[in-house]
Amino acid sequence: MNMEHPVLLINDMAGYGKVALAAMIPVMSHMGLNVCNLPTALVSNTLDYGKFEILDTTEYMEHTLKVWEELGFRFDAVSTGFIVSDVQAQLVTDYCLRQAQQGVLIFCDPIMGDDGKLYNGMSMETVKNMRKLVSCADYAVPNYTEAALLAGEPYLESPEEGDIRRLIGKLREIGAKSVAVTSVRLQGVDQVYCYDAALDRYFGLPFDCLPVRFPGTGDIFSAVMLGQILKGKDMEESVRKAMTVVRRMIELNLGSEDKYKGILVESCLEVIDS
Repeated sequence: MNMEHPVLLINDMAGYGKVALAAMIPVMSHMGLNVCNLPTALVSNTLDYGKFEILDTTEYMEHTLKVWEELGFRFDAVSTGFIVSDVQAQLVTDYCLRQAQQGVLIFCDPIMGDDGKLYNGMSMETVKNMRKLVSCADYAVPNYTEAALLAGEPYLESPEEGDIRRLIGKLREIGAKSVAVTSVRLQGVDQVYCYDAALDRYFGLPFDCLPVRFPGTGDIFSAVMLGQILKGKDMEESVRKAMTVVRRMIELNLGSEDKYKGILVESCLEVIDS
């Protein structure tokens, strides 16, 4: 396989569980991408277990970026996820802004919360930090909870299309170009609702929500979507493919006894090819 498109993933690495880098690296490698990584933190296990240990790697990141700059390493895209601190958020934002000026694609998954609330260990400081990253994103991929937090809007149990467009408008005011809001329920239908900056077009893609929760599905979604975009697919086609892959992987893992561990992606990578 010819590896193409060097991609830098800036996200956390869990020691136990298939989320963040542990989920994205195998997915994007399978798609033929040249995947590099810069861990924002080493995390003992997925946060769903309620008890965890996190090692902040900001100092390592600072030194690594300097070494890479001296070595002349270049990437076609940078994808950001979990951020630990204000200092780290500024470091990553400054790096992404420099990369964007060189034509590098910036993809931001502002990992903070779901179901109307922040994840364990997150705070309003996290929201402020994620706004910095979203400001330089060619593609921002928040779920509905994260979009509301970023926009400073209330989380609505039954939002209307105008509400979601207003959220997207506020993210675009912050600086994001294209936006995909995942897991939003409009008029009784679950869907991914998007704005494609290239076409100046809004669109919604419905899906049937499966009655199960796995951590890391957002990471898989982001990995597939970004991989498709780098392969020249348009935003709608990329989002559709990501939705299909996530659903199929969930279906294949429904029998998992420990769902907190996430989806065992290496066992079902073949669904990406179908």
